[in-house]
Amino acid sequence: MFKTQRAIIGGLLISSMLVVGSCKSSYEKLKASNDRAKQYQQAVKFYNKKNYSKALELFELLTPKYRGLSEAEDLFYYYAYANYYTKDYTSARYHFKNFADLYPTSTRAEECRYMHAYCFYLDSPNASLDQENTTKAIESLQLFINLYPKSDRSAEASKLIQNLRDKLETKAYENAKLYLDIGDYLSAVMAFNNALRDYPDTKYAEEMEFLIVRAQYLYAKNSNQLRQEDRFTQTMTYADQFAEKYPSSKYTREAADYRKDSERGIVNAKRYLAELAAEGKLAKKLADKDTAKAPQQQSIQDKHNQRSPQQ
Repeated sequence: MFKTQRAIIGGLLISSMLVVGSCKSSYEKLKASNDRAKQYQQAVKFYNKKNYSKALELFELLTPKYRGLSEAEDLFYYYAYANYYTKDYTSARYHFKNFADLYPTSTRAEECRYMHAYCFYLDSPNASLDQENTTKAIESLQLFINLYPKSDRSAEASKLIQNLRDKLETKAYENAKLYLDIGDYLSAVMAFNNALRDYPDTKYAEEMEFLIVRAQYLYAKNSNQLRQEDRFTQTMTYADQFAEKYPSSKYTREAADYRKDSERGIVNAKRYLAELAAEGKLAKKLADKDTAKAPQQQSIQDKHNQRSPQQ
């Protein structure tokens, strides 16, 4: 009885293997054949059944065979979308642009121009990573809007551009905060100011303007006493600007504290300079290199590595 069962099971396995093998050999034979019409027909069938990996293999074989022929337009269109549906956005955007360049008068040209830009959008990484593709996506989407200002897709392209700009805004904010976190206070002040200049309507404006006060205060506090008077004065200027612009901010009290501490810092710095002058040591001190008392700073890359060891 057991022998009979084993024989039946073995027979079924062999039959299954033969069926699978015959399907594979049939597909391989099709790929190796010179029947491009049959290959094209089967590629479209695979595409319509959402078997994009097999469709892509056949489309790759067919593109050089159909170049310059009337059927090539459909073929290149399918080829671009097959890459898109397999989430190979780098290849997809190349083929969408290639289609639009080859067939500029096609009814599909506008769509492919949009998809070229949209693939850049999909390849835009999160805000903590390099934003080269984000910038390219904005440029490509803006080019689409310029080429097709009356298109229904232009409104969507504008929304995508705003999403990308929000990401760049977040990147600028996080980079500036990182300078502050690692103790590079002057770079933090500059980075926050640059971010506010580039994104004047940013949602981070209030916090960034307060952090400028903090960063400038810490820069002054950790400076050589010979340089503290000017740097504390700048802190007070930033604090006054913040208080005037955000009188009801949750950061108002802390910003005011930095201002008061800066006033005391100026008094102490002036006293120190007066003592040096009285002792005849001021000229020598002024010739010394301006140094900071802050702890040894980490590089931004080191800080990134600590935060995101998997990136």
